Amino acid sequence: MKLSTIIEFQNCSIFQKDSLILSEVSFRVDKGEFVYLIGKVGTGKTSLIKTINVQLPLNEGDAKVVGFDLRHIKRKQVPYLRRKLGIVFQDFQLLIDRSVNKNLEFVLQSTGWKDKKAIKNKIEEVLGKVDLGYKGYKMPHQLSGGEQQRVVIARALLNDPEIILADEPTGNLDPETSEGIVKILLEISNSGRAVIMATHNYTLLKKFTARTLKCENGRITEVDQEEEIDFNSIK
Repeated sequence: MKLSTIIEFQNCSIFQKDSLILSEVSFRVDKGEFVYLIGKVGTGKTSLIKTINVQLPLNEGDAKVVGFDLRHIKRKQVPYLRRKLGIVFQDFQLLIDRSVNKNLEFVLQSTGWKDKKAIKNKIEEVLGKVDLGYKGYKMPHQLSGGEQQRVVIARALLNDPEIILADEPTGNLDPETSEGIVKILLEISNSGRAVIMATHNYTLLKKFTARTLKCENGRITEVDQEEEIDFNSIK
């Protein structure tokens, strides 16, 4: 495993309960790399992300994520691994009964932050990174879909993760807003964090080219950058 490698899977099988979803999974992602994960619905994109996040156990093969061995990780280690991961969901999962600032404050307090000034400064920092520094007082329903997704990205950055896992982050957004989200994720990868973005948005793949892994027929393959991606194969 290279020093710069932050995710490495070797000959892994990915299961959902007793169902084999992906087999012979071998790939690696380096620090600061932006990687698309594509494939039709049900081909294993989310299952792979859940395996990286230890929502699904790894029982076959070898995998390391930020130095943790997924085959032999202990339950008490899981929170420490997850703190090094930032998760961006398609459906936001914001707490609708409190402001943006209070949403972010809740996450920090839940992960052990106690100093009120440090919490305030961190919230200002991450909202600034997603260009929402002036909207912390607003409630989620007062924000557009794109703004809510930027809050989710800010939330994912709170504990300075080494990896961002974005599962269809533009799925509910219009084309212009989607481009803005991808630009933010690319900026995050340029800052040294690895970003894996599951998507079936062909327009984004064409406009913002990056290394691409494809889930198809129970396997993961790397798409040649010169190869024309078949749009019908990822819808």
